[in-house]
Amino acid sequence: MAFHYEVRKEASDSRARLGVIHTTHGSIETPVFMPVGTQATVKTLTPVELETLDAQIILGNTYHLYLRPGSSLVAEAGGLHQFMNWKRPILTDSGGFQVFSLGDLRKISEDGVEFRSHLDGSKHFISPEISMKIQMELGADIAMVFDECAPYPADREYVSHSKDMTTRWAKRCLQRHSREDQALFGIVQGGMFHDLRRESAAELIDLDFPGYGIGGLSVGEPKPLMYEVLDELIPHMPRSKPRYLMGVGSPDALVEGVFRGIDMFDCVLPTRIARHGTVLTRTGKFAIRDLPYARDFSPIEEGCSCYTCRNHSRAYIRHLFKAKEMLGYRLTTIHNLHVLLQLMADMRRAIAEGSLAQFRKEFFQEYAG
Repeated sequence: MAFHYEVRKEASDSRARLGVIHTTHGSIETPVFMPVGTQATVKTLTPVELETLDAQIILGNTYHLYLRPGSSLVAEAGGLHQFMNWKRPILTDSGGFQVFSLGDLRKISEDGVEFRSHLDGSKHFISPEISMKIQMELGADIAMVFDECAPYPADREYVSHSKDMTTRWAKRCLQRHSREDQALFGIVQGGMFHDLRRESAAELIDLDFPGYGIGGLSVGEPKPLMYEVLDELIPHMPRSKPRYLMGVGSPDALVEGVFRGIDMFDCVLPTRIARHGTVLTRTGKFAIRDLPYARDFSPIEEGCSCYTCRNHSRAYIRHLFKAKEMLGYRLTTIHNLHVLLQLMADMRRAIAEGSLAQFRKEFFQEYAG
């Protein structure tokens, strides 16, 4: 099979584990953070720069690529890897989260979701079968089932109905999916209700997906509530399959997620805040556009080995933002992704050395959020 996951080491001081995911386009050491390339590009960066940062895998968005340029055009180009000239693995989400985020612009039924494009208001319809067709045309190494992401807060009746429909849609995705060089992951739903989460996991495990996403978290709930759900859910997830916490990417949440046994993460946070002039560090984040940095000739973070910190000062980067120069957005994006990718590498090393609990303790002694 093109896709294979192996657990290399399980931590004795937490639920964390070291693993490797093997795909057609290469192997991925886990736990891993996946930069988001929504529209077949991680905003402001080239594929070569992403490789330099050692991004092992990136994420593309089914909803956006379906609307523009269209999955059939991407297929004509030879698939998403060829289209964007990215040689390492890619994961595509199902489009479900984006469609459900459209609010009044969409209508959900058992068949699928009818929605209007945020680009031009045109009417569209995506079902589990259509999502599979789109993702098979895109040709990513990992595809996701089409699911409904329940909002927060939501009452139990709604979340239960949503969870049941997600399971039915997952079965339809399995029946439609036929690309042998692409793994299809299930997505556990169930909101903040522990019993519904367990039920969702059990139903999807019965379908024997090669990996499992955990959806419907980081949707507005307090972080301690998210961690509580993970504490309850992870013991019910298969040891032999990768666990993917969808849409989570702040440094503190990455540490807590890995500690609880999560293998894969993605989030637009590091690239999005970079374009607004906010930079991440191991102690927290700050807005580099602010006046105190106008004459600060130190790097964004002392000791950081990224290209930005080795070559440019806070004062220069602040100047670029004030002048609306594109280089500023690129430099902060490089730095923010480096911070998260280096954090994941450091945690992999700590797991290998049997010291993740100590790493976590020391991280939170410095991290201010």
